[in-house]
Amino acid sequence: MKIAFDAKRFFHNTSGLGNYSRDLVRILSEYFPDNQYLLLNKNKSDRGADILQNPNVQFVETSKGSMSRQFKMGKDTQKSGADIFHGLSGELPLKWDKKPIKKVVTIHDLIFVRYPQYYSFFDRKIHLWKFKKAAQSADKIIAISEQTKNDIIQYLKVPENKIKVIYQGCHKAFKEQQPEDLIKATKEKFKLPERFILNVGTIEERKNLLNVLKAINGTGIPLVVIGRKTGYYKKLETFIRKNKLENQVHFLEGVSMDELAVIYKFADIFIYPSLFEGFGIPVIEALFSKTVAITSNISSLPEAGGKNSVYINPENHLDIQSKIQFLWDNQAERKRRADLGFEFVQKFNDEPIAQELMNLYHEIL
Repeated sequence: MKIAFDAKRFFHNTSGLGNYSRDLVRILSEYFPDNQYLLLNKNKSDRGADILQNPNVQFVETSKGSMSRQFKMGKDTQKSGADIFHGLSGELPLKWDKKPIKKVVTIHDLIFVRYPQYYSFFDRKIHLWKFKKAAQSADKIIAISEQTKNDIIQYLKVPENKIKVIYQGCHKAFKEQQPEDLIKATKEKFKLPERFILNVGTIEERKNLLNVLKAINGTGIPLVVIGRKTGYYKKLETFIRKNKLENQVHFLEGVSMDELAVIYKFADIFIYPSLFEGFGIPVIEALFSKTVAITSNISSLPEAGGKNSVYINPENHLDIQSKIQFLWDNQAERKRRADLGFEFVQKFNDEPIAQELMNLYHEIL
């Protein structure tokens, strides 16, 4: 079987959609090596270079020209002789020739519909149009959670039998034990506190970090934050300055994937009070790291966290504070929940996810 992918995010996104794309191609090429996997884009980058070294993975340069991803990538795929085209980020090419090919699209979330205030009018309209076109054109839609499946049915008016929920995994670094010299170097490089709670993710309003700052204010509990800053960071800065939290809150930059995996393992608690997620990969990164997670009791997050994570009302900083304090003061409870969380998260391992993807491909052929 020859499977082609829209590889724009594979090569050019550092997190989120990029990690999803790279992990998906990596696990398929590893567990189903007899197939061919084509990565279509107008150029490539160093990201995913290790995956491209696999003999069954190949970069295919798309035809040049304006909007080639929309108008030429589909036909280029058909010329390559692919059996299936998989759009990894909610989009499919708009133009195809008459040669038969099956189409799959992964839709991660419809946050731009649920929370329009976080997007410009133009972006909302474009996203919705692209997603609707892809949903109509696809033979099968992959939703990354039950929450996303329900949103696709509600907002895109797609019949339930066209959608398959296949969860995503996370980078292999979180499942490995890093060497002692890296562990020691990471702790020294970032001057990590002896004990701390950890937050990972883009520093934007939807991720709701301000309520974590309100929750730890007055507790003395150190917080380490890792994520790309947006304009929302100014609100956090103002709160930190006003409440003299400069020595309590640590923002880290330039963290590699292996260093991040080490920091997850060092943390006493992982905190992720997002207002909405299509899935919530940082939660499973924490569980694979044997670190107890506190996360929101809404959207897809209980799907990612399982029954032994601790759930909060993300709008209520006092609820967040009480759950943090409870776990901070109870080592045995942290360990109990972390051990059970580690058992639960095995369902997001590479092999079962790869098998579900391959079953879907065979189903549509």
